[in-house]
Amino acid sequence: TNTQFGLLTSCFAWTYGLLSPFAGFLADRFSRSRVIVMSLIAWSVLTWLTAYARNFNELLALRILLGVSECTYLPASLALITDYHRTTTRSIAVGLHMSGVSMGASLAGIGGWLAERHTWNYPFQLVGLIGVSYGLVLIFVLRDAPKVSVSPTPVAVSVPVASFREALASLFGRRAFILLLSYYGLAGFVGWAILGWMPTFIHEHFKLGEGASGFSASGCVNLANLCGVFVGGILADRWSRTHARACILVPAIALCFAGPGIFLTANTDLIYAAMFGLVAFGFAGGFSDANMMPILCVVGDARYRATAYGILNFAGCLCGGLAIYAA
Repeated sequence: TNTQFGLLTSCFAWTYGLLSPFAGFLADRFSRSRVIVMSLIAWSVLTWLTAYARNFNELLALRILLGVSECTYLPASLALITDYHRTTTRSIAVGLHMSGVSMGASLAGIGGWLAERHTWNYPFQLVGLIGVSYGLVLIFVLRDAPKVSVSPTPVAVSVPVASFREALASLFGRRAFILLLSYYGLAGFVGWAILGWMPTFIHEHFKLGEGASGFSASGCVNLANLCGVFVGGILADRWSRTHARACILVPAIALCFAGPGIFLTANTDLIYAAMFGLVAFGFAGGFSDANMMPILCVVGDARYRATAYGILNFAGCLCGGLAIYAA
């Protein structure tokens, strides 16, 4: 049913969100590269096991476990990127990485195509085995960034063990982080609802076929987002040479176009106008994706960047899962 279909996505989002703060802390407490590799291998094994689900309850359980395995990846990977890129390449580096998310979402229809040509199980088996193989390669090639000393001369110091309670106190003691958390929750509420239900809206409102509706909605948003992460990253990095808050201002300006864009899509009877609005929304969203971790580097505690991003994921996914299920 539609409710069950929404529940599959919502339970994944809620699990992903609830565990994200703890998942981010793992990357701050232990090796970021090892957390990434373990996340990929676990996610791939669970994807492969999904091919053998026999009923809705088993499928739902595997979706929840996928949320557990996946939530550890993004905070660790973005923190690792900012460890390597410390100056005016940070936003474009994050943007390049986030383009993979948009590209994967844009190509997700390949799964349906493979299922039509083979069986519904086949795409899960294929992607799962590829992911495990890639994870085994990363065990040997992915490494944490070298530690950079802040002192001109080496000094023997006792490095305190990372504390989750201290991380929460440090982050929530900053007004800027609370504002960012509020923004991310609102963005998640809107973004997840659009990605989850926009194909259905396009199908019913404009009487398009299911395939055309899926591409028109998800494809437009994700391809525009793919362009947005490049442009937003480049603009922020260039502007940051003269303005320290460029990574904050660039997505804030883009947001002024995202709101009217999605309002246009919801209130027009012209399919091309609706697509234009979705493109504007997706393009502006890319500016935010490319600059969210750089913003945390400006307003957050450097020791707890992955934890901070995990908390943002918690707010975005919790609100997003609620939006999808309510819709």
